[in-house]
Amino acid sequence: MAELVNDMTKGRPAGLILRFALPLMIGNIFQQLYTTVDAIVVGKGVGVEALAALGSAEWPNWLVTGLVIGFTQGFSVRISQRFGAEDWKGLRKMTAMSVWLALGIAIAATAVSLICSRPMLLALKTDPAVLEQALSYLRVLFAGIPVIMGYNVLSSILRALGDSRTPLAAMVLAASINIVLDLVFVMVFHWGVVGAAAATVFAQFCSCVFCFLAIRRISCLKMSREDWRLDWSAVWDLVRLGSPTAFQNGVIGIGGLAVQYVINGYGFLFVAGFTATNKVYGILEIAASSFGYSMSTFAGQNLGAGQAGRIRSGVRIGALMSVATAAIIAALMLLFGRFILSLFISGDPAQTEEVLRIAYHYLAYMCVTLPLLYLLWIYRSALMGLGDTFFPMVSGIAELAMRMAMVLFMPHVIGMEAIYMAEPAAWIGALAILSSVYYWRQGRLLKAEKAGSKIF
Repeated sequence: MAELVNDMTKGRPAGLILRFALPLMIGNIFQQLYTTVDAIVVGKGVGVEALAALGSAEWPNWLVTGLVIGFTQGFSVRISQRFGAEDWKGLRKMTAMSVWLALGIAIAATAVSLICSRPMLLALKTDPAVLEQALSYLRVLFAGIPVIMGYNVLSSILRALGDSRTPLAAMVLAASINIVLDLVFVMVFHWGVVGAAAATVFAQFCSCVFCFLAIRRISCLKMSREDWRLDWSAVWDLVRLGSPTAFQNGVIGIGGLAVQYVINGYGFLFVAGFTATNKVYGILEIAASSFGYSMSTFAGQNLGAGQAGRIRSGVRIGALMSVATAAIIAALMLLFGRFILSLFISGDPAQTEEVLRIAYHYLAYMCVTLPLLYLLWIYRSALMGLGDTFFPMVSGIAELAMRMAMVLFMPHVIGMEAIYMAEPAAWIGALAILSSVYYWRQGRLLKAEKAGSKIF
């Protein structure tokens, strides 16, 4: 085929994983670039209170978008498995049902989130000084949920077929548009946080259209009317796969809301410091999610092809590469993190110095434990590629429990340091579950392969 689909059932695993992950890393850099520019333009062009407004809206936004995007991650599992098994009819049916489900979920999520945006911010005790700005920012983002869902379902289909270059090109396009519109809407038109949100939604719309045009050129996805007819068995299979992933993201989001609730109680300077670091967090995670998506596609395609031993080799290689990458990124961020964080902050010198101190302290905790996050992505994604979305969901519950314990109870024991440690503690809890379950599942697959039994 002339398209950019990529068969990961043949060839050296290390090269395949790296070639798949690199475009995603570059795409994530551009995605992080435009979210960072959002924060820099708002923080420098509007002020610390506006930056705190973005931070106050961050976890509510993550909760809603994490839920809808979680479904698309589950849908892509079955698509990659059908591709690996060369079941073209099943591939087209699963793709069509994924699109129908995504449309329905997006409409429902948009309506509910717009209604609940103010009550959510009030329940989190958002500082009155930033409440209205945070609400305006959220409403624009929530109105764009269908666009965000469209991009994510289309890019997940492409990744499931081994194409990581088209999502890269889409993200470069979105980043370029977003940066230009950020400067125009915020600095020229003075729309404040609303301008930053509007720029993000329009940029996502452009990337959605780009991915749609790419999918139309893929020969194995040439749809007929029959492919689009509702198949309830396929729909429920996709719901079964997508629901645990969405639930996992939901409980992670709830844990984040708990952190946000506690942080809001310390005032907008503390919120601004955490917001600055959370924007940099995307830089820390750039390669983690890329290796994760690569691992999910690799495991899914090779499960479909019945190659358990190849899955084991790929995961081992992916884990080694990801840990090495995490160590390099962590070292660079510890060296240059203070300078990077200062780009987000402006205003009264005493306030900016306090915000910077809080931000760098939080960043240091995450850098030291970063390899754990990368391993978490590897094992979670490998399990999802194998069709197991239940234990990744359980790991999300573990993350919730650890975050809640750290921010609600541990400050009474060890003081404010517990709040900085909440994120690393969540990674440790999830990783313990995911690694144990992966090696148990891998052992069963290898036994089945050795016995000559089908593994898919």
